[in-house]
Amino acid sequence: MAVPETMRAVRITRHGGPEVLEAAEVSVPAPRAGEVLVRVGAVALNNTDLWTREGAYGRPGAPKTLSGWRGPIDFPRIQGADVAGRVAAVGAGVAESLAGRRVVVDPAIYDGDGPDANPVGLMGSERDGGYAEYVTAPVERVHDMTGSPLADDQLAALPTAYGTALGMIARGRLREGETALVSGASGGVGLALVQIARARGARVVAVSSGVKIGAVHDAGAHAVVDRARDVAEQVRAAAPDGIDVALDVVAGELVGEGLPLLREGGRWVVAGALGGYDLRFDVRRLYLHNAQVIGSAMHTPTHFGLLMDLARRGAVRPVIAGTFPLERAADAQQELARRGHVGKIVLRP
Repeated sequence: MAVPETMRAVRITRHGGPEVLEAAEVSVPAPRAGEVLVRVGAVALNNTDLWTREGAYGRPGAPKTLSGWRGPIDFPRIQGADVAGRVAAVGAGVAESLAGRRVVVDPAIYDGDGPDANPVGLMGSERDGGYAEYVTAPVERVHDMTGSPLADDQLAALPTAYGTALGMIARGRLREGETALVSGASGGVGLALVQIARARGARVVAVSSGVKIGAVHDAGAHAVVDRARDVAEQVRAAAPDGIDVALDVVAGELVGEGLPLLREGGRWVVAGALGGYDLRFDVRRLYLHNAQVIGSAMHTPTHFGLLMDLARRGAVRPVIAGTFPLERAADAQQELARRGHVGKIVLRP
């Protein structure tokens, strides 16, 4: 396919509010050796987009320092981690047969080449992302999805949300027959956790609120508790024998309130801090009950490969809350920040 010299993109040149998102006409990036150029069909939004734009990740020992996902941002930066599209061109050393293939990009930048490598960077933060008509990616991070029954919007919804969910479930060692607690269950990661945990044969107790509760039930939760009321009391009623694994993207007060809900040997997996990062909890609830608190950042290459296998079969079907054209990226991020939706918000370049 013919590739133009320039493209439309939305990028940030500094940290700040939605106003720092700037539409620009920029050069189409040329794929380097071992890379492909992808024409973006859809790019999904994540909380990482908001926090990277705001510089809200902090640094070790300096939590208030403005920072991207893993450090200072090299501005200007095109945001957007989650890309589905078609290969438009290939760099040196890449098979020409990939051109034209429908693909999903693994957005992680890993600390090594092995199947269990850990993510230490992210497309849209440590390298340019998909808020654009074209984006480059290493060929080993591009997964052929030509035969998938999922639409581009659904494929784009997978990488960060479902990859994070799979990583949490794997690191928490969730097994068939166990009871899982899912916080923030109406968001992208939350719905993914509900769907995948249910598919794994777990009993799922989810935390949501208001009109979203029905949608979380529909996604597969066995019970949904209302976060506007006493969550711990409701969870005890829904799971009187306790929780085996908590899959938590909220943190904040929920950790201290929830640790006593774990069964012996329970695992509390944290992959977000929507409720706050400065925590207090009773450490006796850990060592007296052989419990664990586990941090989980995204996925490994192995987790992502498993996710792509599910997507090729249509075994996971992300919920799309809304779509926006590329030029309305700021509006889309504001809609995401309001948290009034269920599922994923997608831009269509």
